[in-house]
Amino acid sequence: MTKFSIRFSLFLSLLFFVLASAKVRAETANDPEATLAPYFFIENADPALDSFPLKATNVVTNINGVIAETYVTQTYTNTGKRPIHASYVFPASTKVSVHGMKMTVGDQVVTAKIQEKEEAKKEFEEAKNEGKSASLLEQQRPNVFTMNVANIMPGDIVHIELHYTELLSPADGKYQFVFPTVVGPRYQSPAQDENGECDEWVESPYLGEEKTPPDAYNIAVNLSTGVPITNLSSKSHDIQVVQESPSIAKVTLTDAQEYAGNRDFILDYQLTGQDVNCGLMLQEGDTENFFMLMVQPPKQFDPQDIPDREYIFVLDISGSMYGYPLDTAKDLIRDLVSNLRQTDRFNVILFADCVASLSSQSLPATKTNIERAINLIDRQDGGGGTELLQALDKATSTPAADGFSRSVVVITDGYISGEKRIYEHIRQNLDSASFFSFGIGSSVNRYLVEGIAEVGAGEAFVVTDEKDAAEMAGKFRNYIQSPLLTDIKINFLGFDAYDIQPAVQPTLFSQKPVIIFGKWRGSPSGTIRLTGKTGKQDYIQEIAVSDVKPMAENSALPYLWARQKVKQLTDYTFAAEDDESIKEEVTRLGLSYSMMTPYTSFIAVVETVRNPGKDAANVKQPSQLPKGVSDLAIGTGYTVGSEPGMFFELCALTAALLYAAGFLFRKRRMSHVLQA
Repeated sequence: MTKFSIRFSLFLSLLFFVLASAKVRAETANDPEATLAPYFFIENADPALDSFPLKATNVVTNINGVIAETYVTQTYTNTGKRPIHASYVFPASTKVSVHGMKMTVGDQVVTAKIQEKEEAKKEFEEAKNEGKSASLLEQQRPNVFTMNVANIMPGDIVHIELHYTELLSPADGKYQFVFPTVVGPRYQSPAQDENGECDEWVESPYLGEEKTPPDAYNIAVNLSTGVPITNLSSKSHDIQVVQESPSIAKVTLTDAQEYAGNRDFILDYQLTGQDVNCGLMLQEGDTENFFMLMVQPPKQFDPQDIPDREYIFVLDISGSMYGYPLDTAKDLIRDLVSNLRQTDRFNVILFADCVASLSSQSLPATKTNIERAINLIDRQDGGGGTELLQALDKATSTPAADGFSRSVVVITDGYISGEKRIYEHIRQNLDSASFFSFGIGSSVNRYLVEGIAEVGAGEAFVVTDEKDAAEMAGKFRNYIQSPLLTDIKINFLGFDAYDIQPAVQPTLFSQKPVIIFGKWRGSPSGTIRLTGKTGKQDYIQEIAVSDVKPMAENSALPYLWARQKVKQLTDYTFAAEDDESIKEEVTRLGLSYSMMTPYTSFIAVVETVRNPGKDAANVKQPSQLPKGVSDLAIGTGYTVGSEPGMFFELCALTAALLYAAGFLFRKRRMSHVLQA
């Protein structure tokens, strides 16, 4: 077949997909049961309607020692002439406990109450229909929340303040505070629609790439560590640092006019002198006492008798990876593949709407095979959906190499919505592989990236910049070759501890502390003993409880314990969705500790009827695409003007070639690209 015929067939295929995609979008608009997807925001031409009611987000974080308390204030203002109901999707860290909210309308301040989720939603709808101003905060994922504000009247200024608490723990001696600012668009597989698992919040509007919303985004961090702070920097934003003393610093954005809300805010720092991240913290309450233990692992040891390894690299080349994210991923995987040992084996699996692999089985890490893999990777541009589950199924069903220890390495921005299906698949294949993840991009879905490693007995890495790719690849090689601490066990001798979280400690790969939370009875006495193995040697560390006094400053421990408990019960498993006892337990925890969970929400209502006419327009506040993410991340299928990559061309080309030249040519073409 001539080159012209191939391109003409491709044109027919692209035209077919454009028309089919337009038809799906049209059907979705008219059918509420259709698969939901993010969409581009088109501003309402009605000057009476305020399409951007969220006018400002102000973030203030106070870091004292290892605990960060964050206050986020969202300011909604209706500058239009019609009353509105506003909704907004926003992120948080996967580690935070959200345990406070209040709403201010004019001079009225309402402290939100925590309620069972359905009860809170019912009360909100009743207030909304009665013409009262109200706000409802709901958790959609551990790192994704929705805010709904009812009856914002023309001229109103509504402030909603949220209170988060989270624990900061160092890795390799470095602390990092991350504040996510934007939720990236989520791809929903047609399989989720068939299984009734679609999430309505995913149908969220986005501005096009390079477009900035009119709202202001301010971030400030106050550090008080007790020991000198060094190497304070941010790789994500330009910051201004005022150091009041060696252990106290105030961090603000250098240019308040530059929009800060399109990428994670990342603050890195180190501490000198006494290492405050080690040790025991105690808190005494009226009815319960809590503790937190952080123990540093041993230093990295020289690996011996490393088993031969098989690596399966699973690379996301979907539309959201187009451009900068995929370029960064290419640098990363090129470095990972190029530095394999000659005794290792490997394979590469690419996925978007379709899945394809370099080989039907893993290959020896020879120079020829590595060059073949790099050539394949270099030819990808990005386009299409994000069928990660299919790719993982391909990876785990690939015949295993005898005598090799298998590691599956997932490289993605994580912009999918069916995370728990991924965790379930990983859990079912833990006997044959460990799973590592690399999140690529300025605002990755950390719930997925961290969850893959959490469930898969591996480590998670986030690469926000191409310059970091080589360093992260080096860390991965060090971690996977020599786990620092295995067979970790915690024993309590003369210390009446209970409700320990997590109940089982995973293998520790990186230089970060072992962390446990729990409750205790009686007097603080006795010893906590941590044991494990480092290489072939036994490791023991003991902490005398009587050397530590309960302190009022440790009041955040109940929230941190409760968040860890909820995480173990719900974050990475479907069990809670089918087990009423787990739902009841999580609901009880949320209500007891005034904390957001999948089954509890915050509700605030101004009891005065402010909109007696009860006529108001629904406005979904559009989000900006994360920095570096292209318009190809929005919707499903092709969009006019897209530039699909070579691999996605193959997926689209299949239909056209079946029409134009038959199945035989398709097989030859696929073979040519994968072997090039």
